[in-house]
Parts: sequence; C-alpha cells; structure tokens
Amino acid sequence: MNAPLAAIPVVDIRSGGPVRRAADGAERARALRDECVAWLPRAATAMLPGIDAITRRWLGRSASPYVGEIATIAATLGYSGIWFLNGCYQWGCTALAREQAGAPWLARTLDWPFPGLGRYLEVARMQGPAGAFDNVGWPGYVGALTASAPGRFAAAINQAPLWRRTRHPWLRPYDMALNAARTWRIRFIPPDHLLRTVFETCKSYGEAKHRLETTPIARPAIYSLVGCQPGERCVIERTEASFATRTDATSAANDWLQSAPSWEARTRADLMLTRTYEETAASSRARREHFENWSGQFSNGYFDWVVPPILNPYTRLAVEMCPAKGVLRAVGYESIPGAALPNAVTLTCDLQEAA
Repeated sequence: MNAPLAAIPVVDIRSGGPVRRAADGAERARALRDECVAWLPRAATAMLPGIDAITRRWLGRSASPYVGEIATIAATLGYSGIWFLNGCYQWGCTALAREQAGAPWLARTLDWPFPGLGRYLEVARMQGPAGAFDNVGWPGYVGALTASAPGRFAAAINQAPLWRRTRHPWLRPYDMALNAARTWRIRFIPPDHLLRTVFETCKSYGEAKHRLETTPIARPAIYSLVGCQPGERCVIERTEASFATRTDATSAANDWLQSAPSWEARTRADLMLTRTYEETAASSRARREHFENWSGQFSNGYFDWVVPPILNPYTRLAVEMCPAKGVLRAVGYESIPGAALPNAVTLTCDLQEAA
C-alpha cells in the first residue's frame, strides 16, 4: 500500500531567516541529510567532513553574503553535510516562461540524484528590503533555486552546460574535476546566492534582470525570469562574467540554446560515463522543445506537463509560479520501488496571494 501523501510545509521565516528555519526544522533537516548521504558511495560518505571543510573554505573565499548563516546552521545542527548541501549544484532542470491569459508564468522541474529532496520540500516565506518572497527549498539550505515575489517577479536556476576539454564519456569526471579546481580560484558569488539577493533587494523585473545579467558569478548558470506585465519574461544564459539574454524561445534545459564548441549539455549521473556529446545535447533539446510545445494550461494545478521526457528518474520537484496573480504551486517527487519513474510524494502546495 502506498504511503499517504504529505503536505509541503509553508514556513514563515521573515523573522530569523534560514537559521531559524534550520533550527525549527532540525528533524526534517537531519532526515533529509541522512537520505542524501545514504545515496552516496561509502567512500564519499567517509570523506564528507573533508568535503565540508573544502566547501566551507571555498564559500568563505567567495562573494557570498550568506557564509555566516551557513556556519551558524552547521553549528546548530551539529553534523556534517550542511556545507556540502550549500555548495553542490543541481544536475538537471527543465523550465518554461510563457504568457497565459495576459500574465507571465514560470514553471520548472528540478532533477537531482539525491533522494529526500521531494519528500522534505518546503516553501519558506522570506523577507528582504525590497519585500517578501516565497523560496522553494529545504531546511539547512540558504540559497534560492526557485522563488516568487508576488507583485514583483519569479525566477529559477538551471545548471548550465559543462565546459569540456575532452570528448570521451569516461573523461567527464576529469573535466568536472578541472572545472572545480578553476571554480576554487573564482571569488564571485555562487549563482543561487545571487538569486536570493536579487529577491531580497530588487523591486522590479527590470532591476532583477539587470542584476542577473551583470553580476559576476562563481560558475555558469541559466536563469529563467518572469515579471508581472505582458512581455516580461526572459532566459539569461550566464558564464562567470558574460551573458546572453533571449525574450523569445523562453524555455531552458541544460544546454545553451545555440550549442557552442567545448560546451556539453548536462547528463544524468547514471549516464555520465556512457552518453556521447550528441546524446546529451539531444536529451536536453528534447526536454526543452517538449515543454515549449506543450499546449496545456497551468491553471488546473494537476502538473500534467510533468511527463517524459521532462519527467525522468531524478525528478524531485515541479513548480508553477505567476507573480502577477500571486500564485505558487509546488509538488515533490521521489523514486518509488518497482516504478520506472518517480511518483508524487506530497500533496500539491497551492499558494494564492494578493499580488
């Protein structure tokens, strides 16, 4: 018999921020950490304190304004893995910004190999100088990957393609290691920490767009952004210090819209050593084009767009946002024994706020 679906908590941390969220949700944070660690190879689990130390040092050298929060959360919870959670990056995503009934909408899935991310999903109501916003994430995590500020804008991050020096699938880990070493020398702000500062400080879509385009970041990223007025939607493809913005064809997966030499679309962890350049590009393109050609409506709340090829074994959450209407809907997914694809493990969280 399937377990009953759980509700996604909506936690108000406008006072206290992510530190309060982690302290109040300590049991959920520990359960999430344990599930994520259980997925890792035993050798990686043994090295987790060392990985934490490396991540702590890198973040301390970066331009992130949230290092103190992470340190306090790690000390409060008292176990390894918190720095790692705040330094690693999601594997794959699919996103679409489009207009529906005269208002911009943004929808996205997040694909990550770690179990528990769908089950322990939360929506945190946060506050900055520019106003309140809803951040879809987890206790112990301080950045923003998916968030909406009613009456202002909504945004999400996709992982950008991988910079390759080689072409053989077996050498992807080698390229990833060299990229990590390069990132170690970069002092810019992590992309997910930038997105949180944008929600805290930007009062309009135009201001948010400019900040996401021009602020140097620690590693490449793809931002999807929508505002509240017709035409306010874009995808911003970012390297560390440059950007390319498009206001049409506003869907995104894990490759540049125009594939570039030496950049390879991201692939799933279980296929990292087997998929070719051409296969990774085709997979990312198929997800992006499928979503762009989807003719349904976001208003029904059924998430009926979350189907293959968008839905895959690592899908952990799906979100629909319309800041003009103050709408945010989220649902968590997990792999279920005996099922080929993940199933929903939470009830749909449906926020309807006056924008």
